Amino acid sequence: MPEVLIKNREEQEMIESAYQDMVASIKSHMDDRDREHIRGAYELAVEAHQEQRRKSGEPYILHPIAVAKICAAEIGLGPTAITAALLHDVVEDTEVTLAQIQERFGGRIAKIVDGLTKLDSAYNAESPQAENFKKVLSTLVEDVRVVLIKMADRLHNMRTLGSMPRHKQLKIAAETSYIYAPLAHRLGLYAFKTEFLDLCMKVTDPDNYHAIAKKLAETKRARESYIQEFIQPLEEKLNSLDATYRIYGRPKSIYSIWNKIKNKQVPFEEIYDLFAVRIVLDVPPEREKLTCWQVYSIVTDVHTPIPERLKDWITTPKSNGYESLHTTVIGPKGRFVEVQIRTERMDEIAERGFAAHWKYKGVKDQPDVYERWLDNVREILEDPNSDAVEFLGDFRANNLFTEEVFVYTPTGDMKILPSGATALDFAFSIHTDIGYHCTAIKVNNRLVPMGYKLQNGDQIQVYTNKNQKPSEDWLKMVVTGKARAKIRSATKEERRIRGEFGKEAIQRKLKNLKVDYEDSIEFLLKHFAYPSRVDFFYDIAVDKLSIPEIFREVHAEAGKLVITETAPNPIPAAAPEIPKPKNRASRKATEKPRLMINGEPAERFDYSFASCCNPVQGDQIFAYLTANAGLKIHRSNCPNAANLMANYGYRVMKADWVSTTNSTFVADLKITGIDDGPGIIEKLSHQISSALNLNIRSFSIEGYEGYFEGRISLLVANTDQLNLAIRALQNLDHVSTVSRVE
Repeated sequence: MPEVLIKNREEQEMIESAYQDMVASIKSHMDDRDREHIRGAYELAVEAHQEQRRKSGEPYILHPIAVAKICAAEIGLGPTAITAALLHDVVEDTEVTLAQIQERFGGRIAKIVDGLTKLDSAYNAESPQAENFKKVLSTLVEDVRVVLIKMADRLHNMRTLGSMPRHKQLKIAAETSYIYAPLAHRLGLYAFKTEFLDLCMKVTDPDNYHAIAKKLAETKRARESYIQEFIQPLEEKLNSLDATYRIYGRPKSIYSIWNKIKNKQVPFEEIYDLFAVRIVLDVPPEREKLTCWQVYSIVTDVHTPIPERLKDWITTPKSNGYESLHTTVIGPKGRFVEVQIRTERMDEIAERGFAAHWKYKGVKDQPDVYERWLDNVREILEDPNSDAVEFLGDFRANNLFTEEVFVYTPTGDMKILPSGATALDFAFSIHTDIGYHCTAIKVNNRLVPMGYKLQNGDQIQVYTNKNQKPSEDWLKMVVTGKARAKIRSATKEERRIRGEFGKEAIQRKLKNLKVDYEDSIEFLLKHFAYPSRVDFFYDIAVDKLSIPEIFREVHAEAGKLVITETAPNPIPAAAPEIPKPKNRASRKATEKPRLMINGEPAERFDYSFASCCNPVQGDQIFAYLTANAGLKIHRSNCPNAANLMANYGYRVMKADWVSTTNSTFVADLKITGIDDGPGIIEKLSHQISSALNLNIRSFSIEGYEGYFEGRISLLVANTDQLNLAIRALQNLDHVSTVSRVE
């Protein structure tokens, strides 16, 4: 590296060391040309990024080197991808052009780098994030390495998120949990998915993350001792098998443990499956299935199995190529233990997903799961009418599901659809035309509604009629992205055809007024808050919006349309503007702001607390600018947060609590326990009202078969008071769980 590029000798050595470490992690074969490309890309990136620093203060070049190392060591990508990873930010962030990259490194690497470069035009779009992600995915169908490098880029960003401002951390974490974690699952990158979700939880819910991490550390020794006790009797029998094997225990991720605590409503101490025992066999492909079932037989001979917890993904692999045999058994001391049985080939595909799959392509002669998936992505990309946010929603629905149902055609062919898919989804999965013209559906020889939810093992027969057409009501009957995109496309075309009559009517009127057609239509769309011309013309055609009604609110003046002064206020446009601060003088002198939004007292803005998550003072929060209801304050771990921040990050604003007086917030609690007869309501209300001196806003309780479930809405000052109430209620006799309602 030329001496002039990095003036600090210590930094120069650190960068060169990081590069050599990355090169050493490359596992695939390289020729002289590959080595020359990687070194050339490194030197170009060093030169291009020499003036740049990361938020942490370190030289920026360390980021592309780290991304290249993740591609090499953790995904197993080859020299082309590693070269592109080193260059992934140069076109976007420096003076280097795509043409220069193409000239020096060739068309393939230039195409990958282009796929990784953000669109400049996206910043004028409704959702820049969605536009850029759509661009990445459109290159996915040509070269999957674009998405794999993007995943490595995002993983390194998540690992080094600590130096970013808090509100930016929240946006990046939301995008990661909304798109990148499910995409990692779909590509079979389980290690990435797990780390993504853990790192997101660390940002959005740090208190629970650190509490579980601490408890895992405290129980590590006891857990390792128990795993040895579980494994020991197995090893004696496994040694008699004619196969090399590895057996070890691995802890579950912090995120999955927290999910179990939330869903099962049990404390950490009562979760037994904090780990899984994995048995990995080294056998040739033709012996894989037989040996895995032999090991299953040994495991269930030694430890009592729970038959309904057997999952066979060896006979029927998951739609992302995942193969493994999972079972749950009762180990020493009556504890449930999950055991995963797989081969080295299956293990590599499980950990490295898409990249490793190609290495073993052709094994077992099974259809290529990723080719089927890429066909689905192509079909959604082909819809010319979908905007980026719709596309992203369709893509998630169709391609990023984690639970699956296995159903069959009348000829016995198996189809894999997402859990919750309907009979109409099945029709569209067979062929778009079958979906369009579907009139009736039989499941297991019985007529069912089109919205019937499919069950594992269903056999489905679809009846069609060429005169049948999709309607907007069909959107309520499907969940897959492909079906939604095709129905939406068909109904938009229908609306466009009917809208031609509305278009002709408004054209005639504008011609009579002698105003410019294009300018006038844009003015009317903005004034009446229509997202598109198709919708505007359609509403005129069906008399939802009449020509006289339009021209009561606007009129022609000096060759253009203007708002009629007596007209009522128009509907606010969909694109929001930052709300204007209220007049300072109107605030009472005694008021104290409860929040700061973008560094200013929140009382200067029109804001309210979101009812979906009811933030309480002390919660991690952010402000979201709605289209027409001012600012909404949400909790960082609100169920809607990922969607809002991933699709509309530019509307998200920084929000912080400040000291307040006499402020109360609504918090809803769910309580379960043993119904020991009369008196439980009195005990609960006494603890809240008398012992804690809190006000109850609402209280409902139901008891059945010795069990009760109650919901209490409290008025609290902050999270400390709320946590005190939760602990006090948990300490009551016969109360089993107390949790805050999400």
